[in-house]
Amino acid sequence: MPGYGDSPPVETVVTAQGRVVFLDRVLQELGMRRPVLVSPSMSGRFSLPFLLEQGDRLSGFVPIAPVGTKDYTAEQYQRVQTPTLILYGDRDTGLAPQALQNLQHLPEHHVVILPGAGHACYLDKPEDFHRVLLGFLRQLK
Repeated sequence: MPGYGDSPPVETVVTAQGRVVFLDRVLQELGMRRPVLVSPSMSGRFSLPFLLEQGDRLSGFVPIAPVGTKDYTAEQYQRVQTPTLILYGDRDTGLAPQALQNLQHLPEHHVVILPGAGHACYLDKPEDFHRVLLGFLRQLK
């Protein structure tokens, strides 16, 4: 992701609107129509503004203890109609509870907590993570 890890800083993704434009461009370049957006941790800075502005373009949303949930109001979340699977590990006692507190305002959400998993629950419990994710994907329209 631009500006994270070893990637150089990018001026265009400094603002939430810039991150929406970036993610929109990525989805267009990949030719994706109504994808499911899986968003762990730091990617929340990109996925959340996109969800709130263009959530109707997504078939589903899977936030995994994303950062930035407190930047939006309950009313903003309540306007989103995208089916959402809120997923996190029960050992993530820092970010996950805060994210859940905010994301629970999404009207079309379901919560799954993976026992014995930490912040990167998809790495700690990959089989459980994939089973839950595939179950969510199967029930989407």
